[in-house]
Amino acid sequence: MALLAPPIARTSASLPLAGVTPRRRLETTSTRTTSLAAVSTPRGGESTADWVQATSRFFDQDTRPIMLFDGVCNLCNGGVRFVRDNDRNRRIRFEALQSEAGKKLLQRCGRAPDDISSVVLVEKERSYIKSEAVLKIMEYIDLPFPQLAFFLQLVPLFVCDFVYDNVANNRYTIFGYSDSCEL
Repeated sequence: MALLAPPIARTSASLPLAGVTPRRRLETTSTRTTSLAAVSTPRGGESTADWVQATSRFFDQDTRPIMLFDGVCNLCNGGVRFVRDNDRNRRIRFEALQSEAGKKLLQRCGRAPDDISSVVLVEKERSYIKSEAVLKIMEYIDLPFPQLAFFLQLVPLFVCDFVYDNVANNRYTIFGYSDSCEL
């Protein structure tokens, strides 16, 4: 298991509290923001709580969130480079969805281990997918992106997800893919 970005010392002011959800997102859709403390049964038949416990070691020494991305997608790899370049304080870790750690973290979120359809942000207590994940990632990186994320949250979720889904469904056609994860 290789999680990119070395651990850093954090102060309590460097990140929002774990478990805090975006302002309007939780009220409009409870299925999109997954609370990892809730016990549910995903497609694999095992409860989410089992996967939370099985993957808790990812957050034992380092509580920074983990961005899961499609490791062979050129758009996704470019997005990771962008986040890494604009995250001077290294608040986010990265893991390819195709890796063993990525598959386990997907199951922790209640998703199928082979689901590479969306970027996922996994925090210690919550996970985010699709446009919500992108907006949450923007909150963690440097200025002006947290402010931009705040204003983009005013756009209805179905509009953001419509745009996200159209880009995601055509990402290999538009941006291409590589044979292996470059990160």
